Parts: sequence; structure tokens; C-alpha cells
Amino acid sequence: MLLSLSSQGKSYFIFSFSPYFLTAIFAGVSSELLKTVHLKPHEAKRLCAGHPWVYPSEIDSIDEGIADGDCVQVSDSRNRLVGSGLYNSKSKIRVRLLSLRHSISPDLDFFTDRIESALKLRLRSMPGATSFRVVNAESDFLSGLIIDKYNDILVLQTTSLGMDQRKPIIVEALQKILNPRVILEKNDSPSRSFEGLDPVYSTLLGVTPEGTQSIELNNLTFQIDFSSGHKTACYLDQQANYQLVSQFAPGARVLDCFCFLGGFALHAARAGAREVLGIDQSLNAVKTAEISAQLNHLPNCSFINENVFDWLIQQTKKTEIPENSLFDLIILDPPSFTRNRHSVEAALRGYKEIHLRALKLLRPGGILATFCCSHHVSSVLFQDIILQAAFDAHKILRRISSYTQSPDHPVIPVIPETEYLKGFAFEALNC
Repeated sequence: MLLSLSSQGKSYFIFSFSPYFLTAIFAGVSSELLKTVHLKPHEAKRLCAGHPWVYPSEIDSIDEGIADGDCVQVSDSRNRLVGSGLYNSKSKIRVRLLSLRHSISPDLDFFTDRIESALKLRLRSMPGATSFRVVNAESDFLSGLIIDKYNDILVLQTTSLGMDQRKPIIVEALQKILNPRVILEKNDSPSRSFEGLDPVYSTLLGVTPEGTQSIELNNLTFQIDFSSGHKTACYLDQQANYQLVSQFAPGARVLDCFCFLGGFALHAARAGAREVLGIDQSLNAVKTAEISAQLNHLPNCSFINENVFDWLIQQTKKTEIPENSLFDLIILDPPSFTRNRHSVEAALRGYKEIHLRALKLLRPGGILATFCCSHHVSSVLFQDIILQAAFDAHKILRRISSYTQSPDHPVIPVIPETEYLKGFAFEALNC
């Protein structure tokens, strides 16, 4: 805008720019280069606060010629720039914003800058760690992209079409920043189907690892299998909690339910547990955990291949449970029982059942450490279910610790989906 002012017979011209125009200039990309998705009135507030998902119901119109996977800009009903991101007409999340109040070009420089920023956070919050999540999608302003690091092997997941199309650029950025030996693509997430994407497992760089590989978590050696492991190979989001929960293990008889590769079990054994028993229904996971126990010289740690629900029911069938069947520390870390709001009620029944059975096996004065990884079950609701189970088991619980996901899975409060893992430690009072 050009303003003209006069003073003492002289005229002065002042150029005035809106903040939206200035940020577009300083970003180095003109907002006019991108086609636009126009929002309905009053639909920009959540996005301007930082949430990156634009839903179909919020869109008023889109410019012609936008192809799925294109980078677009999003404007509010007054034609002010909200941000820019990746578009997909087939998805329930129509646009995934990558920037606010300016337009970007998702090229090599963009991904290099974002991944470097994400890596700096991990190096600062988890010094010395060799295996951790480098990029956690929305938490790092890279919606649809997950990158996990296991020593010199990276595992990449793209859960959006726009990110999937840019895998070659992402791989180039990762080579530049981390110089990995191998980059794997483990794209088996069910959420890909909502983006019109098929499951894919491939090697994007280097030679595909054969068999199990060794990694270190908190100075313990773990065997992992990239071809069959959960998530990208193991549960990196529990890395900090493995250490925190192990403080209750010295001298204890420990039960680790849904143990998978033995994360909690091995940490408890190293911390000085008298005896540790891990249970998982995956035979491959149990065999791998047994190898890890041997590699770490932990003879006090054993595993059985059983369905946890069936095992708990079998152990608690008797009215009076023998003293030698009780545990001093019980850890419950089940997979998510619900992936949508419609199945929450059924999931809560499952959570109550395992807590009721576990509490019956907990010695008076013992510790229950329990976790829920479903975004759809809040911390308040999760604790309420535990307390209902405690009432039925005639136990009084004292909460002594609360847990969240490891710092390589950072939380942005205005994006509730980034905070999914919650946990508690309770002491069973002897009163």
C-alpha cells in the first residue's frame, strides 16, 4: 500500500505492507506461486493456533488445477494467508499444513532444515542415545512423516500421499544430515489406506539387513527384527519409561505383561529384580527377548509365549491365590485397544479386565505400572478405569508416578494427537 503525507510543502511516500505479505517475502516464496484452498468463515482459528489438519467440511472452494500431493496455500474467508501444506482430495485430512502464515516449497532445503531442527531437539533431550525417533510427524511440523534411527539404520514411514511422493528428496536430506548405512521404508501403517496408499516394505538406501540386529537402549543390548517388529522395529516411545519403572525393581518379583522385546523386563532384571517374568503372545518376540536377556547376562529374566488375557484369567481363577504366585511389581503395557472413537467402550472393558486380574496378582504394598497408548482414551478416563478395577479387586491405590512418551516423541499441546502415551505407577496400600 502506498501512503502520501505532506509536511511544510514537501510530500513523502511510505510503503506499508501487511504482515502476511512480509512473511511470504522473507520465506523466499511468493504466495502467488501456489494454488489456494479457500476456507469457510470462522474455520481458520484452530489452524492459526497451530493445528495442521484441514478437513473437507472446513473448505469453501479450491483453485482449479490442484493435483493430489501438490503443495498448496490455505487462505481464510477474508483471503488472508493461513499457511501452506500438502493436498489430497482422497483423504479425510484434505490439507496437511507444513507452515503457518507463509508459503513454502517442500524441496531439499526445506526437508534438510526441518530434519536438522528435529535432530537437534533429540540430541539435546536424549544425549548419548543411539536409537531414537528423529522425526515425529506433527510434533516436528512434518505431518505424515516418521523417521526412526537405530544406530546407523534409519526406518522411514510416510503416512500421507504428499510425503510419500517426496521420498527421494527426504532420502537425499537424510544422507546429507545423518549419512546412514541403510534407509528402510516400513510403510505398513493402516492409516495409509485413508490416503489411497498401499502397504510397502522396501530398502531405499544400502543393503537390506538380514535377521536380527543389535541396538542399545539405556546401555542395554536389544535384538530387533525390522521385518517383523511392531511400529518401525520396537517401542522407542517407552525408552525413558523403561528406566523410570526399573527403580521399583530391586529385590522384587516382577511380571511384565505384553512384554514384546522385553523392554521393561530387561531393565527390571538389570536393576536388581529377584525374578522377572515376561509374557507376550508373539513367539518371535519372546524368542528375541530371550536372546537379549542372554546377551546382557540376565539369568533372572525369563519369558513365556502366552496370550496375556488367558494367562491372567488362568492365574486368578482360584479364590485364594497362593503367596508364591503374587508379584511385587506388575507392568501392563498393552498395544492400543482402540484406534477410533467408536470402539472406545469395548477398549475400556478390556483395560478394566486386565487391571482387575493384575491387581489380584499384586502383593500388598506392591507396585502396578500401567500404560495406555490410545489417543482416544484420556489420562482421566484411563485412571478412572484403573480405579474401578481396584474397587472390584478390593484394593486401595496410591498414585506415586505419572508417565508420558519419551522426549523424542515431543508433545505440542494445541495438537492433541501428538500426546497419546500415558501411564501411572500405583502402590497397593496394605490398610
